[in-house]
Amino acid sequence: MNMNDQIGAAQLMVELGERSYPIWIGSGLISRIGRAFQLQHIPTGSPILVITDDKVGPKYLHQVAEALEHVGYSVSTHQVPSGEKSKSLRVFEDCISAALEAGCDRKSTVVALGGGVVGDLAGFVAATYMRGVRFVQVPTTILAHDSSVGGKVAVNHPLAKNIIGAFHQPDMVLYDTSTLQSLPDRDVRSGLAEMIKHGLIWDQSFAAWCEEHAEQLLAKDEDALTYGLLQGCAIKAAVVSQDERENDMRAILNLGHTIGHALEAVAGYGELLHGEAIAIGMIGSARLAEQIGMAAGVAEYTERLMKSFGLPTAIPAHYDTEQIIAAMMHDKKFNEGRTMFVLPTAIGRVEIRRDVPVEQVRDIIEELKGAGTWQ
Repeated sequence: MNMNDQIGAAQLMVELGERSYPIWIGSGLISRIGRAFQLQHIPTGSPILVITDDKVGPKYLHQVAEALEHVGYSVSTHQVPSGEKSKSLRVFEDCISAALEAGCDRKSTVVALGGGVVGDLAGFVAATYMRGVRFVQVPTTILAHDSSVGGKVAVNHPLAKNIIGAFHQPDMVLYDTSTLQSLPDRDVRSGLAEMIKHGLIWDQSFAAWCEEHAEQLLAKDEDALTYGLLQGCAIKAAVVSQDERENDMRAILNLGHTIGHALEAVAGYGELLHGEAIAIGMIGSARLAEQIGMAAGVAEYTERLMKSFGLPTAIPAHYDTEQIIAAMMHDKKFNEGRTMFVLPTAIGRVEIRRDVPVEQVRDIIEELKGAGTWQ
């Protein structure tokens, strides 16, 4: 990573040949978004559509539009309701209508201003509008440091999360850390779950750093957040650069997601935040690894790490086990009665297993309903 003096931000690169792009992380970057667009040679002749939600929009939409218009861009905006339920085909259609009404053409750019929901939704709009237009991620949550990098974009089906989607890499990711200061504490904890995940799959020392700096991270200390986000994005970028379309290695980024996505679906994409579901899922994966005999001590460590960040460590007791299993069967990671799991072999190392019997998963789900803490 290095410093880009032209916009005053730390810079990482996602190396994908012709589709390579920068991730810029720093404070106050929204006010410099016009310069960032110029550096990425985004044309001024076609309309820009900024998609945001009704929580982020009132705080930052005017500033983004003004900064882009100041350097000659024509900007239209579209606001969706906040929350996971906006990742739907109905809301997607509304966004396509907004693009048409704005006069967007093949050289237009869609900007995602918000968290992971907005990024996934706007990215899917960019991937499909006129068979694909340019796309810029402007994440405003900690959670989005994971979802904004890598080009996986999607909306949900009522039966399964992210089942309707595409791979569509952004032209850049502009991460303004000053936007994180207004996040509610629960959203901070949820976002930090994905940061922790990067340490658990790739870097034991980073996982240890997260635990040591839990208090500063939860307090939104800007130095701690900037370092943690840089490290998390660097790990994600390294993995994506080696396996863009999840043919093999990239699947390690799904630690905790097999159970986590099923919990979100059963919860109706409302009761559980994404990071909360993934935290429970990571504990489940660690327990499963120990049950299979792949690792020892990882479950206790993983649970302790989640507790240090105030994340849930148990499945809510009222969730039906068979509904969770059924949701897993609709997931992309399920095949021929067996489920793909990312399982830890040690802290900082994981293995992809495609032979996990559903019965063993059912046992782990039952265990998680009877142990740990929920909220």
